[in-house]
Amino acid sequence: MEEPRVYRCIECNRKAAELYKDYQRGVVRISICKSCQKPVDKYIEYDPVIILINAILCKAQAYRHILFNTEISIHGKLCIFCLLCEAYIRWLQLQGSSQSPDPDDLIRYAKEWDFYRMFAIASMEQAAFLTGIFSTLWLAKSVALRTKEDLTFLLKALLLSSYGKLLLIPAVIWEHDYTHLSLKLIKVFVLTSNSQAIRVTLNTSRKLCLIAILNGLILENGFSYLIQRIGWNV
Repeated sequence: MEEPRVYRCIECNRKAAELYKDYQRGVVRISICKSCQKPVDKYIEYDPVIILINAILCKAQAYRHILFNTEISIHGKLCIFCLLCEAYIRWLQLQGSSQSPDPDDLIRYAKEWDFYRMFAIASMEQAAFLTGIFSTLWLAKSVALRTKEDLTFLLKALLLSSYGKLLLIPAVIWEHDYTHLSLKLIKVFVLTSNSQAIRVTLNTSRKLCLIAILNGLILENGFSYLIQRIGWNV
């Protein structure tokens, strides 16, 4: 027998048994949190576009609504698509620096292999980044990471909060003099979203979130430096 689902109040993060009461005949009333006396989740009445805008603004309430009170299971597909976007950007930059006037079958095969290689490198760097985050939180002995389900939920939150990587493609399609700056700003936005996802999921301090993100970034850059030294990214 399945356990009843537990929701969260988007204001105080306390657990709630339900989001609304259905009195039938079209009468629905949002549940009130017993702790803060505010609506458990006002976003259930909001348009998805408004929710997305609030998520882009990194509002904790929007993150709690998405992570705790909705059934979103696209984190795996989103992760793969974001990695494909990142691999495409790297592959495009690689092709731009090594133009060949002889587009025979061998050259085309080599270019295709380069894309797969960029995808593998992007995947390993993402794994290094996540390893740095989880290691930091484990060393901090976070009480919210006690079970396998807690780890899985945090991983899902981090993957969903990396949606900003989807902006990589339009940043390159509409190429201009500020493309490099745009890519850096997208990276900052993704890291900010990851930090907010950790804070909301674990209900922890901003300081610990920033330390976890910083350590993940250090491990990711260290792995990237190792790849450059070996010469796999050439």
